[in-house]
Amino acid sequence: MQVDEARAKKVKSILVTLPKPENDKSPYFALAEKYNLKLDFRGFIHVEGVPAKDVRKDKINFADFTAVIFTSKNAVDHFFRVCEEMRYDVPADMKYFCISEAIALYLQKYIQYRKRKIFFGKQTAKDLEEVLTKHSKEKFLFPCSDVANEETQKWLQDNGYDFTPAVLFRTVISDIKDLENVFYDVIVFFSPSSVQSLFENFPDFKQKDTRIAAFGATTQQELLNHNLILDIPAPTPEAPSMTMAVEQYIKQANK
Repeated sequence: MQVDEARAKKVKSILVTLPKPENDKSPYFALAEKYNLKLDFRGFIHVEGVPAKDVRKDKINFADFTAVIFTSKNAVDHFFRVCEEMRYDVPADMKYFCISEAIALYLQKYIQYRKRKIFFGKQTAKDLEEVLTKHSKEKFLFPCSDVANEETQKWLQDNGYDFTPAVLFRTVISDIKDLENVFYDVIVFFSPSSVQSLFENFPDFKQKDTRIAAFGATTQQELLNHNLILDIPAPTPEAPSMTMAVEQYIKQANK
């Protein structure tokens, strides 16, 4: 990783713009321990469910679909929440296509995993290509937020799948104004919405010596739209995960 020497001051503190993990298995904890860092988590955005009556207004009838595509755990939670609100019993032969194994396993919270038709990819809709090709005649429901993953939708569209997006939850900007006088060496972003939250809470935010890490092209573009310097991009060939990219930067900056 190329580190801008002019900005490469020692990293002693990191803010991750996500809610604190429920357990201590997050790789960020290991990173903080290894380099003796102050580590904080704070969700810059949160999700709120769309009531079933509003879903009905969009004329989406769950009974019309033979398969569901899940790209997040939020999508799983809100799909089953709306089913319950609608008193809709999901048929046992419903097929579930999940973007990753972690999301597939999360389905156990709601259904008997072994008795259902569940398929998963590695991380993107394209990874599901092989298995989706065998099921191209299905009618797919795509539960999503109001800021849906455009990449997945575009891919499904370009490949001619019969799918219907259903906005079941909304991304809402959190109140983080209490962070006004708290400063971190590195702030880590994962979505364009979390960058927007920063400026909605702090319209006069100045980056100064704060290094910014961002995961994914759309998040990185949002930073550039706000004239911020992107110090730590991910994924890259050398750093497929955000923690790897942050660690590579710290190794250089803390020499």
